[in-house]
Amino acid sequence: MAPLVDERPSAFEGLGSLLAPFPGRLEFAVRLALICALTTLVAQTYRTLDPALTAYVAFFVMKPDRAASVVTSIVMTLLITFLIGFVLLAATQIIEQPLWRVTSMALLSLGVTFAASASKLKPVAGTVALIVAYALDLLGTVPGGEIATRGFLWVWLFVGIPAGVCIVVNLIFGPAPRRLVERALADRLAVAGAMLREPDARTRNTFKHLLQEGTGEISVWLKLAGAEKTSPTRDIAALRQAAQSTLVLLSVVDLITRGEQNLLPASLGEHIARTFDAMSAILRKGGYPVDVALAIHEDEALLPPLAAAACAELRAALSAFAEPPPPDPQPARPKTGFFLPDAFTNPAHVHYALKTTGAAMFCYVAYLLLDWPGIHTCLITCYIVSLGTAAETIEKQTLRFLGCLLGAASGIAAIVFLMPNVTSIGGLMVIVFVAALVSGWIVAGSPRISYVGFQLAFAFFLSVIQGAAPAFDMTIARDRIIGILFGNLVVAIVFTLIWPVSVAKRIDPAIAALLARLASLASATSKPQRWALAAETRTALGAIEQDLDLVRYEPSAIRPPESWTARRRAIAGAVASLHAPLLISTDLAPAASSGVAQRLERLAANLDANSAPAAPFPAPRSSSAGDVAASLETPIAKLEQLVAERAERTKEGAADYAPA
Repeated sequence: MAPLVDERPSAFEGLGSLLAPFPGRLEFAVRLALICALTTLVAQTYRTLDPALTAYVAFFVMKPDRAASVVTSIVMTLLITFLIGFVLLAATQIIEQPLWRVTSMALLSLGVTFAASASKLKPVAGTVALIVAYALDLLGTVPGGEIATRGFLWVWLFVGIPAGVCIVVNLIFGPAPRRLVERALADRLAVAGAMLREPDARTRNTFKHLLQEGTGEISVWLKLAGAEKTSPTRDIAALRQAAQSTLVLLSVVDLITRGEQNLLPASLGEHIARTFDAMSAILRKGGYPVDVALAIHEDEALLPPLAAAACAELRAALSAFAEPPPPDPQPARPKTGFFLPDAFTNPAHVHYALKTTGAAMFCYVAYLLLDWPGIHTCLITCYIVSLGTAAETIEKQTLRFLGCLLGAASGIAAIVFLMPNVTSIGGLMVIVFVAALVSGWIVAGSPRISYVGFQLAFAFFLSVIQGAAPAFDMTIARDRIIGILFGNLVVAIVFTLIWPVSVAKRIDPAIAALLARLASLASATSKPQRWALAAETRTALGAIEQDLDLVRYEPSAIRPPESWTARRRAIAGAVASLHAPLLISTDLAPAASSGVAQRLERLAANLDANSAPAAPFPAPRSSSAGDVAASLETPIAKLEQLVAERAERTKEGAADYAPA
């Protein structure tokens, strides 16, 4: 069970593991570096405006697989084309009137940042907002008429060049989404096999991360693979089933290895691990294993009930590993539309747009009043770093400040030691390639460090790529770095002091929904249904654990007390302990599972912030029915105790916590 205090390592502990190679990391970094270098070549050849920003946009359109990269590039290009065309209609009326120009910037920013929070444009809206606002800013420095029109066309190239290069590079070198699915499943099976042997600390950390991640991006890649029409439908269905089966295998392995002593004898663990390794090898070769049979091992006859049940569940998941069940008729899902369901009822979306726009406009007015255009990067930075909650903002600000300092130091070093020797565009491309390669390596890693890569590249490009020719002006590099730091500081202040949003406000509703899903898992009548619910549950639990990790970054004014966080972390730990036993208990102890389902429904009702506390919980039941029943009783009793404590505090008038 998870500890009652936050024992999460600091953000930069285990830096070696965060930077360690994994399959696909170098490939991603090389493709991104190639796109940045080629974008620089095109921008420098045609002498476009701000080639540094043009090269940096590649970081936003580049994705791990070719399909997502191409789709994002096309969507970004279409959006910027529409917005530039829309703004162009009004440009001649506002270009020489500062008041109307600033008003137009603010209104456009409000619209696009609202869409970034409340619509399906969220992945790209921030980038579009910064480009449009920056375009209007640039127009203030040129006279009206034809020059202004040409200025808008140059701004369109900010996205058009990197998007076009990204499409070409990914169509040639980008991996197919299906390939990424096969690679991800192979990695998970290999780590599960290592856990059944004698895992070291690094293996345990990797396994914990994969389990917390759930299916991760696999579901998205499978949808993209289906949209590509490059694989038969039966193969996509088989891989979707394989993803669910793999998560079941990981959950059962977690149950086997969770305690101080492995539930299985070493010889049996090695026997299962070899099967995992063989399946992993098949997936790495581009196939998927079918008709997997785990041979009966001589040690199975001596296993205690819980271990025997775990082995039986492993064998069932392996035998149906890539064998999708007959499709069940599913009710048609209602169309969600362009905006989120709460887009026009939740004030948080408006608050986000106002805060982001307010920070950006403050930076814009500040450098105008100071007559210091060199720090215009503060305007761009506001759109890049704005996030939904105070915790996310502070965590990412820490990473961004570090990345900015690293990028500035490396950029200035490149100006001093490398740029004097650059005599051609090829030399500049090499420098950009190396910097983008290092930044891309970091970006491809864990979210705990990826933002360092984004900011490192931003600061480096703005320092080194100063115009259409090699430049050595240290003042330009200094001003641009000051702008980045100033923009980061303004966003940090605005998002933590004005309408601060606590990440804690979404934790209790998420836990209530998770417990309701667990109740459905406990009452599921078929293995396919149970395995699908298990995958959904594990993914939801991972999201809750990530939010709990973020809580400690919040300012003290909105951060919940340690007791509040400890209680939710303990609930998450109890759910993690309950997850695998629920998988294996329905067939062996259906009566116990049915009782657990009812108890979980009561727990969900008690955690629902909109519901009155339900009736008191019954006393914990005896676990003498056997190991399987005990594995269910211990975590469910702990859950009931924790939720009862919360209900009791509320009943006594001591508010558990009212997040902002």
